[in-house]
Amino acid sequence: MNRYSHGVVILIVTLAITVSLAMTGCSQNSAEKAGQGAVMGGAVGAVGGFVTGLVFGGNPMESAARGAVYGASTGATAGAIAGAQEDKAKKQKQSADNEIIRKKIGDDAYNGAVALIQCKYEVALANARIAAKDKDEDKSLAGLWIETITYADSKQEDKAREMFPQIVEKDKKIDTNEQAESRMRQGLQRLGEIREEHGLPRVCPQ
Repeated sequence: MNRYSHGVVILIVTLAITVSLAMTGCSQNSAEKAGQGAVMGGAVGAVGGFVTGLVFGGNPMESAARGAVYGASTGATAGAIAGAQEDKAKKQKQSADNEIIRKKIGDDAYNGAVALIQCKYEVALANARIAAKDKDEDKSLAGLWIETITYADSKQEDKAREMFPQIVEKDKKIDTNEQAESRMRQGLQRLGEIREEHGLPRVCPQ
């Protein structure tokens, strides 16, 4: 093999290694992004139950969406469903329930709750404030609660407590500031649990 041929071989081998390393890096990066997407998707899937308990009463600690309370019919399959089919059915039901809740509280409050789970406080507050001005009582109340929880979660509890008089006025289940405080605490606890359950930090980085 002459020098020219030897040089070509080395060049080809070098290029092959470079391409292989690049592909490996891309593959790892794609896998990481896919994993992050799956984690966030799961956390977002819990928004329905969080908002339902917080805004419409019941136990805010429940993680499952309670759309059936509002007359939802998601076509649950009769009989036993095994393995992946069961998991798929659960995800479909949760998605359907969340859509019912989204319609009930409006896109602004729902998107605010999603942003809150992701620690995007400014986005959460912006959406919540828009929802709070809605003429629909459910949407307005949802906006007030999301705004309150966002302030509390971001360590601005004085601002959160300033929201209590509005909540007492609009939330028929809350009669006093003390009751509002209790529900806020329950909401914060459930919010942290949702994050932990899906591999996210319980407390947002400050």
